[in-house]
Amino acid sequence: MARPPLTIPPEVRSRLKRLALRTRRDMGDRGFGMHASRNKGSGIEFAQYRAYEPGDEPRRIDWKLFARSDRFFVREAEEESPIAVWVLLDASASMAQADRARPDWSRMDAAKLLALCVAELAMMQGDRFGWIGLRDGGLVVADPHRGRAQFERMQIEFSRLEPAGAFADAATLAPLWERIGAHDLVLFLSDCFDEAGIALIERLAKAGREVLAVQMLTAEERDFPFDGGYRFIDPESGADLIGDGKALRQTFLDRFAAARAALGERLDAAGIRHTAYVLGDPIDRPLHAFFGRGALPA
Repeated sequence: MARPPLTIPPEVRSRLKRLALRTRRDMGDRGFGMHASRNKGSGIEFAQYRAYEPGDEPRRIDWKLFARSDRFFVREAEEESPIAVWVLLDASASMAQADRARPDWSRMDAAKLLALCVAELAMMQGDRFGWIGLRDGGLVVADPHRGRAQFERMQIEFSRLEPAGAFADAATLAPLWERIGAHDLVLFLSDCFDEAGIALIERLAKAGREVLAVQMLTAEERDFPFDGGYRFIDPESGADLIGDGKALRQTFLDRFAAARAALGERLDAAGIRHTAYVLGDPIDRPLHAFFGRGALPA
């Protein structure tokens, strides 16, 4: 059963106005979406008319043509925007993990809301955005498009997408390589616990795609605040571990820190910009780290 569509909180939407999606090669120069290219959009040089679609800006309607034809048409123009934004969303079972303090808000929920924030930024700039849900059994793919209708489609499809199963295998991922263009910007949202996911973004980066990675974590993973006996279960493999939380804490924290450090070194070596998001943090914090003039304050 689909959940109600997620919405961006007003205070977050206000903060997003400070940001601009940019690629690494454009940092300090022109903003993302301002590259020399010939794409139909809302630029200056007229290209053609097309029928009005829900989500089109009313200012683009040609009212003189409406007066003659009694139908709505919008003017398409050539604009500079050669790059599409792709959100790669880990939809495997481990993304269902939540903290006990808020069991109804999982890694997956936070990743979906973060993806909507990226879509909002792209929409404000007139850029195209699409997404791919990654899990075994098939990809959930929406090719990049502009506009409010695409944003609303993302809201609806995300309300139906639930984390399940393992991460997508190589055969399932095969169509991905035909879709992501050489100059596209890729945002990977995952707990980064699956080797297949890290290998995927390494391969994308090696092929010249600009990749950003956000590791989605729970506060309990960061702090391991468990006391007494617990049974810890891997949601994908079903493997379990029974032990005393207090006795396991330091070992877990040491190993978890080492694993995160190793991941960071690996992503750095691949040229992948990365950050971590912990449930409970402001949802737009990773975007300020990537596209702002500094991290969002606590």
